[in-house]
Amino acid sequence: MKLRTLVAALGATLLVAPALADEPLKLGYIDPLSGGGASIGAIGLKTFQYLADELNAGGGVNGQKVEIVPLDNKTNPQESLIQAQKAADQGVRFITQGNGSSVAAALTDWVAKYNDRNPGKEMLYFNYAAVDPVLTNDKCSYWHFRWDANSDIKMAALTTYMKTQPEIKKIYLINQDYSFGHSVSQTARAMLKEKRPDIEIVGDEFHPLLKVTDFSPYIAKIKASGADSVITGNWGQDFALLLKAAADAGLQANWYTYYAGGAGGPTAVKQTGLSHRVFEITEGVPNAATPEAQAWEAAFRAKEGVTLFYPRAVNEMRMLAKAATEAKSTDAKAVAAKLEGMKIQVFDGGEGFMRAEDHQFFQPMYISSFGVQDPGAKFDEEGTGWGWKLVGAVKAEDTVLPTTCKMERP
Repeated sequence: MKLRTLVAALGATLLVAPALADEPLKLGYIDPLSGGGASIGAIGLKTFQYLADELNAGGGVNGQKVEIVPLDNKTNPQESLIQAQKAADQGVRFITQGNGSSVAAALTDWVAKYNDRNPGKEMLYFNYAAVDPVLTNDKCSYWHFRWDANSDIKMAALTTYMKTQPEIKKIYLINQDYSFGHSVSQTARAMLKEKRPDIEIVGDEFHPLLKVTDFSPYIAKIKASGADSVITGNWGQDFALLLKAAADAGLQANWYTYYAGGAGGPTAVKQTGLSHRVFEITEGVPNAATPEAQAWEAAFRAKEGVTLFYPRAVNEMRMLAKAATEAKSTDAKAVAAKLEGMKIQVFDGGEGFMRAEDHQFFQPMYISSFGVQDPGAKFDEEGTGWGWKLVGAVKAEDTVLPTTCKMERP
């Protein structure tokens, strides 16, 4: 009787294992595919689909094919929760999102509550671009992992560079009116006061998120203030339209940004005529990347017709695959345990690591300027003939800031 039971169990295992391998590893992509953020959301979707195809060409993850499930949240927190539930209903155990820290905060809370109610069916939330520091501080969660540097880390690197620019005398702050925009403003004020107390803040403006179609009134205020430089965390159409209005008004100022390289940004910068006067803080610069990264990006651009805006998405997907392979499982808790403290060689070169205490990823950061290409530069942007030039770099270990996270672990 015992022998029969063992044979039956082995037979059941042989039947189940291929069935599990046949099921895809689903990653729910919850970002705007319509509305004001659609252009940047569509690029993110292309990026993750390309990365899934790359993993699948190598045999998938633990023999499972990776499937990206697109879920349009219209950059709306409440809609995002509806899409998260749809993902759960489809058997999705990993979701990723990046556009909007208000969305990220809502998803972090939802995933934690969902996991409490559904033991054995836990989900992980992979954040590739929502950078409000609170997400890995007071609102940190075991189920949330962030691959982008938070806005405090980015501002620390950016202001360290700005400290060395003596021509900066008067700065105007303009940001989107939500948690991330307020964080950019607050942190910029604090860090500039510490590093360059001689700089005068001549304006601190907030505007509705993805609703303004004409930024000329804001540009008029910047011109009237006498600012020689502007700091903005604007992204998507809010950056492109802001720069378009600056070009129309002939504003002569330097711009220190988080997302000038986003969709439409390079075209808007070219329209201003301000060669190498618009700066961006990123985790990679295509024209200064390693040969391997440049070859990968060339193939990506040729196939998808867009720039790799998210090197961190490459890191995210490679780390997901590594964690699942090491765990020999795609169970959310097993993958989370492997991700904590994981070190990898990041896409653009150098080592990055996922801090276990708060699930914040640290990596080298770079400051670049956009303008007329240097001889031999490989990549221009959006057909402008202009490209990004490396002007400053910060090692991963020098980007580490303390955390207030007090994580509850399952």
